[in-house]
Amino acid sequence: MGKTLFDKIWDAHTVTDIAGGPTQLYIDRHYCHEVTSPQAFDGLRSRGLTVFRPERTVCSPDHNIPTVNQDKPITDSVSRNQVETLEKNAAEFGLTIFGIGHEKNGIIHVMGPENGLTLPGSTIVCGDSHTSTHGAFGSIAFGIGTSEVEMVLATQCILQPRPKTMRITVNGTLRKGVTAKDIALYIISKMTTGGATGYFVEYAGETIRALNMEQRMTLCNLSIEMGARGGLIAPDDVTIEYLKGREFVPKGDNWNEAVEFWKSLPSDADAVFDKEVVFDAGDIEPRVTFGTNPGMGIGISEQVPGAPEEPAAKASFEQSLRYMGFSSGQSLKGTPVDYVFLGSCTNGRIEDFRAFAEFVKGKKKSPAVTAWLVPGSWAVATQIKEEGLDKILNEAGFEIRQPGCSACLAMNDDKVPSGKLAVSTSNRNFEGRQGPGARTVLAGPLVAAAAAVTGVITDPRELL
Repeated sequence: MGKTLFDKIWDAHTVTDIAGGPTQLYIDRHYCHEVTSPQAFDGLRSRGLTVFRPERTVCSPDHNIPTVNQDKPITDSVSRNQVETLEKNAAEFGLTIFGIGHEKNGIIHVMGPENGLTLPGSTIVCGDSHTSTHGAFGSIAFGIGTSEVEMVLATQCILQPRPKTMRITVNGTLRKGVTAKDIALYIISKMTTGGATGYFVEYAGETIRALNMEQRMTLCNLSIEMGARGGLIAPDDVTIEYLKGREFVPKGDNWNEAVEFWKSLPSDADAVFDKEVVFDAGDIEPRVTFGTNPGMGIGISEQVPGAPEEPAAKASFEQSLRYMGFSSGQSLKGTPVDYVFLGSCTNGRIEDFRAFAEFVKGKKKSPAVTAWLVPGSWAVATQIKEEGLDKILNEAGFEIRQPGCSACLAMNDDKVPSGKLAVSTSNRNFEGRQGPGARTVLAGPLVAAAAAVTGVITDPRELL
């Protein structure tokens, strides 16, 4: 029997299988940011340990950094301490760090791939749940806790139970105005937020093959939101073309050898998955969420559904609607919007800014909307200027902020005020996620752009 893509990578990185227990898995790449690492470094100090393989860890602050005035000291004392602590720990333990203001600084899940640090066939971890982003390259990538960060720093290995495998196949051609974010939100709504718990998901099918790398990263980024341990896509010519020439990829003969290896990774034709799920791309339209988890979503032409019958689920559902100020049977189209956020490790790449800029070209931002457009890295910010997207956006009344996680989560100055409604291209819409009392509607970059110019939740297809 053949092997899946997941099995090939996992087996190649297994150091020891503990009988009746977890696998000791070797880790090729460890990404490290400022929020989940301080206690891990303190743990090394307390045990008198060094970082075992420092060249395998790359650091970049992202969660706590401001998106304006990055050349000045961080005003928030908690954020400043987090960022400065990462700088000190990286210096003490001899780790590569792309600090605030560095040309390679950015959200860890954006700057890693764009610099060629994320490679097919590798194992990748980070103290961040959306590490699954890197699976778009055909790697096993997943988030870990702080104690596990310490484990990887000390040993370059981690103890993990072996997940089951699931293949989600999407076939058909996407309809007008449908983005990778819409694919992800559609799948999550169908699978529910716990429907892939215990699985590592491989995305396959002609729809997935047709996505570019930025779109694949968006899809894999959201795998965790349906409970999956991670998501991955088999490397192909799209992957190889994206990686070619990037700074940290193999060079010369090593590149040719790497490509041959990458081409051997796709799941074998006779590989068997523990679960198979199939969707039709033609069923997907632009999506919005109406509740307080990413699974509570609808097509933009649909109405908010009724509450489930099970008492606990019904109570949770009704609390979500109360928090959001919505009701069953309501259409979200026409709902006034206060904030629009384009950015995060989900939709902060150049492809997202191209789509947003193309949509708003020749239009004007609604005066009722506060818009935060935040590149995922300095490389994206530079490319925005090189392509002239900044001019298009400025003419439409938008300003581009400096790179960072920004309004994805309330860990920096970019907080949505209580009660205000944000259409956000980020990955989570939990209560207070974007600020205490803030209300979040998750959407793709086209829905966000449509809301930004109309001031209300709008089907982008009406303006395309």
